[in-house]
Amino acid sequence: MSNVKTQKRIAAEVLGIGQTRVWVNPDASADVSQAMTREDVKELIKQGLIQEKPKTVPSRKVAKKRVELKKKRKGVGHGKRRGAASSRESKKDRWMKKIRAQRKFLRELRDKKSIDESTYRKYYLQAKGGRFDSVKNLKDYMTTDGVLK
Repeated sequence: MSNVKTQKRIAAEVLGIGQTRVWVNPDASADVSQAMTREDVKELIKQGLIQEKPKTVPSRKVAKKRVELKKKRKGVGHGKRRGAASSRESKKDRWMKKIRAQRKFLRELRDKKSIDESTYRKYYLQAKGGRFDSVKNLKDYMTTDGVLK
């Protein structure tokens, strides 16, 4: 096979692609090696002796398999986790978990008659405003206020 490195470079410029995507007909490599100008290369492209290879796209097979395994809870243990627990759970999910626990605690106190309706409402609204970090924090706050013993 003749040296067609220069012709490939010129063809890549003409076609606007990378040199690795240029295909030269191996049977006509002698004719291609004679082409020296851009016009000669353009003519060879018209003749089909030089062509553009299709783009290759990475296969998604392995990625799809991982997703399927993760659905079955495979490969999601401590060894596979990157980042803090807070980065793996959305802010909204964290908020919902926290506020539901606080509201449940307040409901239980109200139902047991440990607090009256107005006190319940006061702490409910404070919880909604994000005043308390946890149920323990809410409990401590209520104890210091003298609402709980």
